[in-house]
Amino acid sequence: MIKAVMVMNTQGKPRLAKFFDFLPVEKQQELMRRVFGVLCSRPENVSNFIEAESIFGPDSRLVYNHFATLYFVVVFDSSENELAMLDLIQLLVQQTLERCFKNVCELDIVFNYSKIHTILDEIILGGQVLETRSTEIMRAVEEISKLEAATNAISFIPKSASSWLSR
Repeated sequence: MIKAVMVMNTQGKPRLAKFFDFLPVEKQQELMRRVFGVLCSRPENVSNFIEAESIFGPDSRLVYNHFATLYFVVVFDSSENELAMLDLIQLLVQQTLERCFKNVCELDIVFNYSKIHTILDEIILGGQVLETRSTEIMRAVEEISKLEAATNAISFIPKSASSWLSR
């Protein structure tokens, strides 16, 4: 099971954090600080796989990938395959976010926070991977965006009342 997905910049500022087990906010922040401490101290020529038992408890592993100024991190237990989790990061970044934002950067994540969460929710639900086909993920995200746009276009004041108010 996937325990958490995190995106943080090279200064350690969290840009996205989604935990699939309930943890108080203070604990989440502490875990993110500890993960960043481990990531920033690793040389670039070592593996992207880390035993995370000292951070997340027994049976925990961590996979990360560094793209530009961002670390994409997935924390999971032994029921998941490490290479599959690395592939999941590739799916999220290079196949999905790149389609949405054309050269995804930190500002895309900051200013499109809800869209990033929607994409992540299409891929992972409750710590389980649901979808790995980027075309299906993008289709679902586009449908959700259309529904949101249609909902925003609905007026709650009838036209007859709005014309009456303008008199």
